[in-house]
Amino acid sequence: MTSVGVIGLGLIGGSLARALVGAGVPVVATDPWEEARTAARSAGMQIVEDVAGLCANRPELVVLAVPLRAMGAVAGELSAGLDAEPGWDPTVTDVGSVKGPVRDAIRDAGLAGRYVGAHPMAGTENSGFDASFPDLLRGIRWAVTVETSPGRRGDPSARPRGDLSARPGGDPSARPGGDGSAGPRGARGTDGGPASGTGTDPERLAAVLRLITARLGGTAAVLTDDAHDEAVALVSHVPHVLAGELLGLVAGAPVREVAVGLAAGSFRDGTRVAHGDPRRTEAMVTQNANWVAPALRLAARDLEMLADSLDSNAPTGWFFDRPEPLRGRRPGHANGTGVNGTGVNGVREIPVRETNPPPEHRVPLEGDWPAALLERCSAGAVVVLMEEATAVLA
Repeated sequence: MTSVGVIGLGLIGGSLARALVGAGVPVVATDPWEEARTAARSAGMQIVEDVAGLCANRPELVVLAVPLRAMGAVAGELSAGLDAEPGWDPTVTDVGSVKGPVRDAIRDAGLAGRYVGAHPMAGTENSGFDASFPDLLRGIRWAVTVETSPGRRGDPSARPRGDLSARPGGDPSARPGGDGSAGPRGARGTDGGPASGTGTDPERLAAVLRLITARLGGTAAVLTDDAHDEAVALVSHVPHVLAGELLGLVAGAPVREVAVGLAAGSFRDGTRVAHGDPRRTEAMVTQNANWVAPALRLAARDLEMLADSLDSNAPTGWFFDRPEPLRGRRPGHANGTGVNGTGVNGVREIPVRETNPPPEHRVPLEGDWPAALLERCSAGAVVVLMEEATAVLA
């Protein structure tokens, strides 16, 4: 059984440690804050004082669950701990909401060959170990990221970072006043040339996928860093920004108290994440600026066009009809469950694991199987099970 070391015991790290302990996985954990260590120790976890102490326990897999702004420093501490433990060969992963900058920090620390990126698609507006709970990370979708040669065929990152003009829902230039531009491109673009293979160790990737699917009951989409960072900009980081803007509009309004008194479900749901730690939100947005900034420019342009249409009594259906391709699908992975094992939004959290999946749902763990998973997951598949010699997809 894989032993796990967790560095950082906030909402996500604490929930991960609790879930793994509940699944019978040996866990050793640490946090820079004494209060978090004391609370985790009181919860029955094996806690050490620092990263060096965690390294001395030599877990097979180390999870970096620290704030993004601390990732580089902690990766450096882990690298030093490796030097002090000859023969220790851990896989390194993380739970950060941005993957490109984390991989850069891991590479700078000399840990690139050990690294598999991971991001659990769950959270709350709260923070700290006291806010953590094991069910937060049980049975959810994860993004698992691998390193590839730039521009590999079938790789979503072949679009330059920041180019959102090809997003689903139609050509922006077809909307009133749209010019199709998505703002300046980021600095981490690709050359678009053909290449093959992934740069991620297949055995380490398999270890992370097995932990997610077997021990946590989750599913995993295997993606490139860029594909992940573009997607979460749209479904997580920009929504955080818009929630903050909505809450800020009301906070600065002369009718603030009246508005708050009249607010109901739409305002509550639209601003929930804005009630969290603003520094945490700021960190994930700024770390993913290359994708967030152009998406915000598109949103700002659309809203400005809507305002102009309202001022001039022009048609506005183009704005309200644009979400039609997704209307009714209720994308998202709620933590609660509803009728018949579905999420509260009617979305089944985990695709049914077939007892005898057909061949087209299997990827043999041979050759460059990480590249095969990357191609399938880029088209919407997810890994639901890791058998001894096969990855099972849904």
